[in-house]
Amino acid sequence: MKEVGMIMSNLALRKTEPAFGADLVETSVSDRSLASDEVEIEVLAAGICGSDLHAFAWDKGYEFMRPLLPVTIGHEFCGTVRGLGDAVTDDRSLAVGDQVVCWPTVPCGACWACQEGEPLGCEARRIIGLHRDGGFCARVRVPAANCLAVPPGMPPDVAALAEPLAIAIHAADLAEFKAGSRVVVLGPGPIGLAAAWIAAQEGARVLLVGLDDSQRLKLARGMGIEDVADLSEGSLADHVQEAFGGKVDRVIEATGAPASVEDGLLVLRPRGVLVAAGIHSGQCSIDLADFVRGKKQIRGAHDTTERAFRRAIDLLDRQGDALGRLISHRLPLRDALRGFELARGKTAMKIILYPNEIPGET
Repeated sequence: MKEVGMIMSNLALRKTEPAFGADLVETSVSDRSLASDEVEIEVLAAGICGSDLHAFAWDKGYEFMRPLLPVTIGHEFCGTVRGLGDAVTDDRSLAVGDQVVCWPTVPCGACWACQEGEPLGCEARRIIGLHRDGGFCARVRVPAANCLAVPPGMPPDVAALAEPLAIAIHAADLAEFKAGSRVVVLGPGPIGLAAAWIAAQEGARVLLVGLDDSQRLKLARGMGIEDVADLSEGSLADHVQEAFGGKVDRVIEATGAPASVEDGLLVLRPRGVLVAAGIHSGQCSIDLADFVRGKKQIRGAHDTTERAFRRAIDLLDRQGDALGRLISHRLPLRDALRGFELARGKTAMKIILYPNEIPGET
């Protein structure tokens, strides 16, 4: 079925200028036919991500967006398929009415990494919501290959957690811990808290650490992460010593603060692994002599894998009530700028925006 979209009102949050901020604007859904490999999605719920905050603030490392502006941001979304391109119809992988989430990375398909089946290594990849229009709007068109169906009945706001949860699962996978491993997670934001939760579920001994993060650490305790610490009340080394009696096997860094990488290496045992999952706008310095003599490793975790994404969907299906506690605020899209202000603070966890009505409200 070849869909021809109607021209309709479509409130969208767009990055319009290479400067701080974004704009809520009325756009039009294109009246062109869908590309053969595209689907059109009616967005039901979309989460504000750390990458959205970086793009909003125009932090260093996001200059690549300059020639692409204006761009509708947002990539953590769930929606209903409303139109199919010809190739999608023929493939029968998706149907109109399916509820889906979006894996936002679009690999080029032609480079060495893509040819080797390693899309995470694609240097020409494009990100939905950064390189092309994303989900902070009523309707969005994305490649069908980037859509994963979610079980019928899964609440859209819970489903929208699939992408950040998949990021956390991938970071945990790279850490390669096992039951009984001593794991420190730095940063109790959505990715860090989710990674700590995954580690605890897999039997690791976990310490989740924040800085002036009392509300988020309280939420972590409520989700079953018993050992938490705030660096406003002592050094990382002191908290690690108190919790474990010595250095740790694994560190997952999800703060975006370069100094956290440096501090994490100091509490890591010889042959330990630090996974850097935060997006950093600055540089860090490390003691290379200690790093080499300790035979330590740093692994960069960015994006996710299909296996991790599907596991995230499965976990949300089985434990959505627990993971749904990550959602701290639900706002209409028209209040998106307020949502971004909340997200830039430390009281919010995951903020979900709704292009239409918020479920349960009249």
